[in-house]
Amino acid sequence: MSFMAVAPSQSEAAGVTESGKFSQTDEDLESAGFTCHSTIEDLDLDQLNALFSKVSFPQRDKGKLLRALENTQSLVWIQEIKTSRLIGFARATGDRVFHAIIWDVVVDPAYQGLGLGKVLMERLMADLMKMGISNIALYAEPTVIGFYQPMGFIADPDGIRAMAYSRRR
Repeated sequence: MSFMAVAPSQSEAAGVTESGKFSQTDEDLESAGFTCHSTIEDLDLDQLNALFSKVSFPQRDKGKLLRALENTQSLVWIQEIKTSRLIGFARATGDRVFHAIIWDVVVDPAYQGLGLGKVLMERLMADLMKMGISNIALYAEPTVIGFYQPMGFIADPDGIRAMAYSRRR
């Protein structure tokens, strides 16, 4: 995985702005059969775990997942209106002042290529920027770095390398 951070000077050009100028409006999404949510209310944890599985993310204990979501600073999820099925999700955690890290950006493979990943990221980034947060980072698999770069993210900014400690190994 690579560490990436948004370059503030590039974020406005990428359409991720505090003004809410998005590549797809809420009306566009609704006319395509989708709706966007920004709270954990009505978020089905079984559907979220199923979505994680579809993109090869590990399933998570529901109690721990709920606790993580309750401690999440900002989140966005997309639901198909006709079926009420969860098809996209992203969240960010942070100190609510200076820093945020984006996690769990997922779109059901059957719906990839429709711009829904960008919808998730634009709304998440706009929410974080409205809070005044200017240092936004994420970790990305090498195969998806190209997805994040047009939104202003750069790999290893200023030579910064991410380090991680995990007891899972």
